[in-house]
Amino acid sequence: MPRPSREEWKTYNSVFDQHTNRLLFKLSSQGHFDELVTIIGPGKEAVVFIARKTDGTTVAVKIYRLETANFSKMYDYLRVDPRLPKLGKTVVGDPRRRTIFQWTEREFRNLLLARTAGIRAPMPIAHSHNVLIMEFIGEDLEPAPLLKHSTPEDPEAFAQRCFELLGRWAASGMVHGDLSEYNILNDNEDPVFIDFSHGAPLKAPNSIDLLRRDVENLCNYFRKHGVKRDPDDVMKDMLAHTSS
Repeated sequence: MPRPSREEWKTYNSVFDQHTNRLLFKLSSQGHFDELVTIIGPGKEAVVFIARKTDGTTVAVKIYRLETANFSKMYDYLRVDPRLPKLGKTVVGDPRRRTIFQWTEREFRNLLLARTAGIRAPMPIAHSHNVLIMEFIGEDLEPAPLLKHSTPEDPEAFAQRCFELLGRWAASGMVHGDLSEYNILNDNEDPVFIDFSHGAPLKAPNSIDLLRRDVENLCNYFRKHGVKRDPDDVMKDMLAHTSS
């Protein structure tokens, strides 16, 4: 694995504030990982790292930026989630950090729910404040590519699998809320859904709009690769099998 580039080191410097440094040391001392190796993907809200454990296995460590994350946008999503009173009860501190900590906790819980519903998603391992540790999807230190950068060999079969997973998630009473070719991995021709922080129950007032956005994003992407799906028909079928 090559050393991180200069730009990656800049990302490291913007992520590792004193609070996060102390938190990472605590999580490391608990045996969740030994060292951060390199960046999988830097983003405006969070940065995902590959971390190595003492036994040589790898995990993914997602760190939400405390200073630059759009906490007001996060709060707009959180405040309409009917589960919110159950989330982050022990979080203390300023409103910005409370919101980011709740956002991290919600993604952890959504990943657990996704796994329970039979969705191919990273297994969540641990979380604390703005740090989420989860299963690394890939081989050795090479992450599985985003669907955006790895067109399936059989787009029709891959699309069918994606719609099946999205339908299964809706049938469990949940929506992803941010699904697109940027949040699906192509893991050896098998889709893996990631980034579940926007996930919300179908009981949330904005859930149908979120589901429609997910469906339209998938339909638009696969249409470019010769796969035709009508968003209205897909929505109708999914809503007919929900447990909301």
